[in-house]
Amino acid sequence: MARPSTYNKDKHVQIARLCALAGFTDEEIAEELGIDVRTLYRWKVSHDELSQALKENKDIVDSRVEATLYKKATGYTEQDVKIFQFQGEEVIVPYTKKHEPDTTALIFWLKNRQPKKWRDTKNIDLDGNDLNITIEVNGK
Repeated sequence: MARPSTYNKDKHVQIARLCALAGFTDEEIAEELGIDVRTLYRWKVSHDELSQALKENKDIVDSRVEATLYKKATGYTEQDVKIFQFQGEEVIVPYTKKHEPDTTALIFWLKNRQPKKWRDTKNIDLDGNDLNITIEVNGK
């Protein structure tokens, strides 16, 4: 069995921070650090600065994804440009691009934010007894 890598605070925290900001999983971060994922888990317990760097930067990325999901679920507009050719000249025309709400994003948001209200379940009354049947979607 190989000897565990030696922890280098400055080097490992910096690499882990950048990887977390790029959206890497713990397994991918461990690979970038050149260690086994179990070593990363041990380091997160024994080195608070590493644990904090990973948590804070993963939270930043998660917040960005949440904001994007919210925008996609509710719809949004953005400024854009179209580029045309007119009489051999390039013409740039600004316009407002509208993105309609996305039904899949809405469903995903509601099922995760309000699972009791929006989860995929059916209640069936058999002989006066309530039977709660949960229908699994995508193995979850």
